Amino acid sequence: MSERCSSGGGRSPVRILWVNVSGLWPPNAGGRLRSFHILAELSRRHQVTVVTTRGVGDDPDALAAALSRCEQVMSVPHAAPKPGEARFVAALLRSWLSVRPVHFWRWRVPALRRKVEAMLASGGVDLCVADFLNATPNIPTAGPTPIVFFAHNVEHVIWKRMGRVDPRLWWRTALALEWRKMRRWEAHACAQASLTLAVSPRDRDMLAALAPGARVFAIPTGVDPAHFAPNGVVESPAHLVFTGSMDWYPNEDAILYFLDEILPAIRREIPAVSFTVAGRNPTPRLRSAAAASGVRVTGTVDDIRPHIAEAAVYVVPLRIGGGTRLKLFEALAMGKAVVSTKIGAEGLPLTAGRHFVAADDPAAFASATVSLLRDPGRRKALGDAGRRLVTERYSWSQVAREFEARCEELVTRHAR
Repeated sequence: MSERCSSGGGRSPVRILWVNVSGLWPPNAGGRLRSFHILAELSRRHQVTVVTTRGVGDDPDALAAALSRCEQVMSVPHAAPKPGEARFVAALLRSWLSVRPVHFWRWRVPALRRKVEAMLASGGVDLCVADFLNATPNIPTAGPTPIVFFAHNVEHVIWKRMGRVDPRLWWRTALALEWRKMRRWEAHACAQASLTLAVSPRDRDMLAALAPGARVFAIPTGVDPAHFAPNGVVESPAHLVFTGSMDWYPNEDAILYFLDEILPAIRREIPAVSFTVAGRNPTPRLRSAAAASGVRVTGTVDDIRPHIAEAAVYVVPLRIGGGTRLKLFEALAMGKAVVSTKIGAEGLPLTAGRHFVAADDPAAFASATVSLLRDPGRRKALGDAGRRLVTERYSWSQVAREFEARCEELVTRHAR
């Protein structure tokens, strides 16, 4: 067991059980990054045990090594059922026969729940964190241990927005049922938890409205400004970039929307413009659309920073989303000018026109992008303001301190 200092104010370290079912390694997606960095900071001052899942090809030893200050990092094998699989059909049937959404049944992991139950029953846990909504089916709430629900998104809003943009009537009908079930599940999770931590004031207010009487607070989103920093790479003057996990449907929808409705308008003004989409697991549909548009799709990359560095403008054309987008903070930390929809920048403490350019309809988005490509001085002013903001106020150590303070307060209240 590695040595630890006590937490701030001379308090004893808190024994934290952190439960996650969608994996933490590699930290190559927004939620994983947020959880990983907060865990790394908490484990400096507290006794943290992590229970998570691992999929095919995941490296649990690498996760344990990266979180070496934790007391223990355990993982159980699990792959959530996907459409077309028999297990997904079973989850769908269970959902139809219950008030719970399909998502609930996909993420029940009996082996993991047994581990969690045993650890809570041992009396060696002061606080249990349900990391994401999908962890909650695996944590018993009837015991004496206080539960923190860490809500990275307001999940039902994502599903509701998916229904608004999908052209298929039958799928919109299914999504209309699903988002309402998700909303009910989120309300229940907030009501059952001792404390809910959201990632923006907007999310906090929505979750508090779902569960009147629940204790819901917000912590900010963070970034590593030393890792994501301008590195002297000369930007390509007519180059655009988007980064993100391309197996996340809102990201795929954003790029298909950009290719169809925004990029052609930009090319009419600046024919030499180029565009790179960098991120893991792009679907065949996305690769095909990108190839037809002459757009580069990288797939998984070891380091996203070179792709951000070479861009003149970073674009965030999201139409669907929840929580906050870490990708935008990463671009700002690297001093990039950003054009984003309001949904793309939703929940972040940014001022449109000062830290980024907001544009929602295709014509406005294209016009804003063209304007920035033609104005290097404006790009630099936006990039400098964005980097200054995230460096001064939103490092992961600062974010973790806020998370930690809420947890310590809960443990103190619970001990009275």
